[in-house]
Amino acid sequence: MFKITGKKLLAPEIYLMEIEAPRVAKSAKPGQFIIIRMDEKGERIPLTICDYDEEKGTVSIVFQAVGVSTKKMAEYNVGDYFVDFVGPLGTPSELTDETVEELKSKNIVFISGGVGAAPVYPQVKWLSEQGVKADVIMGARSKEFIILEDEMRAVGNVYATTDDGSNGTKGLVTDQLKKLVAEGKKYDLVVAIGPMIMMKFAALLTKELNIKTIVSMNPIMVDGTGMCGACRVTVGGKTKFACVDGPEFDGHLIDFNEAMRRQNIYKDEESKKEFKKSEEHKGGCGMCGGDK
Repeated sequence: MFKITGKKLLAPEIYLMEIEAPRVAKSAKPGQFIIIRMDEKGERIPLTICDYDEEKGTVSIVFQAVGVSTKKMAEYNVGDYFVDFVGPLGTPSELTDETVEELKSKNIVFISGGVGAAPVYPQVKWLSEQGVKADVIMGARSKEFIILEDEMRAVGNVYATTDDGSNGTKGLVTDQLKKLVAEGKKYDLVVAIGPMIMMKFAALLTKELNIKTIVSMNPIMVDGTGMCGACRVTVGGKTKFACVDGPEFDGHLIDFNEAMRRQNIYKDEESKKEFKKSEEHKGGCGMCGGDK
């Protein structure tokens, strides 16, 4: 059992939870994720690690209450327990394999869209701990949907953008990147994490600018082990699995159109209040209704 030691509403329907999980906290690295099951019949939910504290033995996650399971998760409070909290899973950020000298020789910019700020934060924080302060473009629909801004400003150089101009620059994250480059910024690496459509257009822009780009395919993960096949993604003409081979890949090699079609398969099911009960399956997948 894994105790919830902290809970915070970051934005409408977006929550941060701190979970007591010492073994996960001890081994976690930026870019990895965990899998939660709320109870014995619950759906397996893969969520990127937002932060971890080895001394406290805690791991922080951020989720948006959009489907049946995440809305149920939002009802949990400090002192409640999750039955499973498995991790760390996935391949850590490739930045963690580089030496401090290599990191300091690079100019890195992160682009986060909405909840994508959660997986961006641990990477920017880790770089700051190595003495590297990266630029961070944070985008959202409006001011109230920009999350972790104060935390991000403490470890990186933040450029906020909103669709309505209520915080920072009015416009898209790609507009802000174009502006920074036009002002003379030279980047060796872009790391873009957020909605699929945002990552697609960020990668198209950076390909024109000839800047290496990493994106995270965590939005299409379902099972988190590679067994369900839902997170198959074509990278450079080869089939990869976001959960076991990623979740981060070369953004210029991703077939985003295919990935977005795959992601849309589950939208209707995720938004339903009740799933059709199956006589052949007894729960755990979050799709058949057997866990109700």
